[in-house]
Amino acid sequence: MCARYLVDDETYADIIVRLADPDEAQGVVKGEVFPTNIAPVITSEGVKAVKWGFPHWKNSGVIINARSETAAEKSMFRKPLHERRCVIVSGGFYEWDKAGGGKKKDKYLLSRPGERMLFMAGMINTFRDASGGDYNAFVILTTAASGSVAEIHDRMPVILAPDETDLWIGDGVFMEHALRRPGPGLLMNRVS
Repeated sequence: MCARYLVDDETYADIIVRLADPDEAQGVVKGEVFPTNIAPVITSEGVKAVKWGFPHWKNSGVIINARSETAAEKSMFRKPLHERRCVIVSGGFYEWDKAGGGKKKDKYLLSRPGERMLFMAGMINTFRDASGGDYNAFVILTTAASGSVAEIHDRMPVILAPDETDLWIGDGVFMEHALRRPGPGLLMNRVS
């Protein structure tokens, strides 16, 4: 599961200048990104500022992740998965591990070895807010954890290589492949 991720200063600077609408930059978060924050994502229409989390159908919460194995079967995810894929750009994502089985949790930043940016597969949909206005929201697709991640969690984001972002967004055959392949090994750096 991916419940928080990092958009560090360097990643923010790289991606924010590519926003399709520069006025969107004011709402975009940098640093630790939480559910419901506005974050930059790469779409078929360029880089957009988008809210993290589809509205929950049962309550006021949000759904932030979708299981890659079942997303195509779920009515909430089926259409966006096939028609509106996006790439979430980050410096890595966070996971927590209970130290020694106790109550204290250690926080780790997981990133790709030798790469400054981590690209996560996602999808976007459009929703209507309480005042009747439309907004876009994204979720991150998750898969079974690779060996390095499995030490602290059983799920991880679907990770894309830097040269796979356009393929993820526009190629349905590649999308099927990316959802089925195992996740890469990642570096775990304790941050707290």
